[in-house]
Amino acid sequence: MVKRGRDRTPHIGIYGRRNFGKSSLINAIAGQDIAIVSDVAGTTTDPVKKSFEITGFGPVVLVDTAGIDDTGELGEKRVTKTMNSINTIDMAIIVTGENIWGEYEEELTSRLNDNDIPFIVLSGKSDINQPGGEFTEKVKEATGKQPFPFSVYDKDAHENIISLIRDTIPASSLKLTTLVGDLISQGDVVLLITPIDVEAPEGRLILPQVQVIRDVLDNDAVAIVLKEREADAFLRTSGIKPALVVTDSQVFVKADASVPAGIPLTSFSILLARQKGDFASYIKGTPAISDLNDGDRVLLLESCTHHVACDDIGRVKIPRWISNFTGKKLHFDVVAGLDNLPAGISEYSLVIQCGGCMITARQLQQRIRTAVRAGVPVTNYGMAIAYVQGIFHRAVEPFTRGGTRGSEYL
Repeated sequence: MVKRGRDRTPHIGIYGRRNFGKSSLINAIAGQDIAIVSDVAGTTTDPVKKSFEITGFGPVVLVDTAGIDDTGELGEKRVTKTMNSINTIDMAIIVTGENIWGEYEEELTSRLNDNDIPFIVLSGKSDINQPGGEFTEKVKEATGKQPFPFSVYDKDAHENIISLIRDTIPASSLKLTTLVGDLISQGDVVLLITPIDVEAPEGRLILPQVQVIRDVLDNDAVAIVLKEREADAFLRTSGIKPALVVTDSQVFVKADASVPAGIPLTSFSILLARQKGDFASYIKGTPAISDLNDGDRVLLLESCTHHVACDDIGRVKIPRWISNFTGKKLHFDVVAGLDNLPAGISEYSLVIQCGGCMITARQLQQRIRTAVRAGVPVTNYGMAIAYVQGIFHRAVEPFTRGGTRGSEYL
């Protein structure tokens, strides 16, 4: 199970050759032994995560990776996992040593640049080998960056590296945009329709519902939470006209019938899609559902791992709804967590991404980027459900009215 909180926190990947001091760097800047350190090359195997607080920025997750120069059959697998971790990070630190800069570092920086990942370059073990002039010029020519000398024994250097991290990591990776703040005003009532089904954890609300409640409160508005069967009576007898209604996508049809046309209606999943995902690509890609043909393959991306219920939203309900809507015989594949996407992404006719409540915006966008680049239409759970149930335009209309973020999409 993906851990809550930590995987929505900005991730910093530590990369470099074996035994160049990556783990020692993590231990030094965090001030504790959080990574295995030894003089034996290849000590780190799978990427290892550790939470850390950067003063003046906030919490981050440091990701210690295996050496980019690992060898042998097992070593190649380690390198593959190291390179795949680039899809999950917000920033990278490249640790060099012994005045070496070669094909491994060139391949790494190429991957980082392709994925728009900012990075810094450290010259490790500088107490033994200070970065030479030729090496420095080579790094600057290749990356445009000055390698920063680093030694675990230089306490001042630790603070300087923290400053470099603070200056390099994108501020947007920590501060997400509001879910509903630009749709409501102080004192507004937001009605949240939250069905309690077999997928809801006992005694708790699901994370997207909690996030929206918190965002409503942060914007000095009032959140009213009820189940779908209570919505009709509440709206009929209370005399309250909500500024916004947010529903679980699974009861879109019921909510659409209950909520008068003059009241904006959307879903928790669509709010997350706008906050974290490629909303423009979702808007553009959703109507591709109508273009599906017999034999087409559809890829569903779940960004967390969970117990699969008999009527699971991603694995059962969405495939059923889309098949019924199109009348076509389709093939559905599911990738859970942050596992690698299938190699033949271009063979899919549609990719459907979940809301991504458990991961960072960078991780979510990296998940669908491959499909977007390949020209494969992408959509989101909530938007796909709204489309096949005939209420897509109403569900996205709160974001396309003049004056709200997203008004350029339709």
